[in-house]
Amino acid sequence: MAHPEDSPLFVAALARGITLLTAFNEGRPAMTLPELAEATGLTKSAVQRFAHTLWTQGYLRKHPQTKRFSLAPQSLELGMRYAQTSALVLGGNPFLHSLNRTSQETCSLAEPDGLDMVYVARFATHKQMFVHMPVGMRLPIHCTAAGRAVLSRLDPERARALLLRCERKPYTANTLTEIEALMAELDFARASGFARANGEFYQGDITISAPVLDPVGTPVGAVNVSVPSSRWTFEQAQTVFGPQVLETAHAISASRTIGLTQPFYAMESAA
Repeated sequence: MAHPEDSPLFVAALARGITLLTAFNEGRPAMTLPELAEATGLTKSAVQRFAHTLWTQGYLRKHPQTKRFSLAPQSLELGMRYAQTSALVLGGNPFLHSLNRTSQETCSLAEPDGLDMVYVARFATHKQMFVHMPVGMRLPIHCTAAGRAVLSRLDPERARALLLRCERKPYTANTLTEIEALMAELDFARASGFARANGEFYQGDITISAPVLDPVGTPVGAVNVSVPSSRWTFEQAQTVFGPQVLETAHAISASRTIGLTQPFYAMESAA
């Protein structure tokens, strides 16, 4: 199978420019040209051209004294435009808000992208919370309830193949990393309709999730309720929020807008 980058339609310069934008993160909020070159693997001359172009277009800032570049507020537009045009987000938000009011807990909508789940919508609880899960954050598919909800609606052998491709890093002492243990969780999700995770990425964070399906039954996302173990036991959370996330996921799946969601290309390409 031909690699997409081998296509004559592929614009390498555009790809390198995007690489520059994605080089910034929490550990590297601002960088000089040499630091950008090291972070991206691009030559200093290429980094200089791309950084200057992105700066003139308003996507980067440049400190007048240190000459360090950082992301500018305009870069937020790229993500905001997704939220403003995504059928999953637009169709799911009213139901997610209703779930938030019913549960009085933090509710999120996540979408699969490769071997990660990306959080694309969120309504926070008014109660004290210790986990910061902003829209746009990516979490591994293997140790999240949302990821397991999505995987549970795939053919078991395909789900196993995807799990085998995951790094399966143990983020906490509770993180399940063995394939058979993870497959058992997918069996639970198929039987109950919702998936679960007990402090597997953040210690003390309990998450209950149900898959959102397109009209042909392909999983395109997942609805989450997240609660702290200081207020809920794992068993209580499943009993109370399992039916709620399942009802919400069914409502989003049945909405007319969800039919406009793009096919499951992210997971298909990862298989």
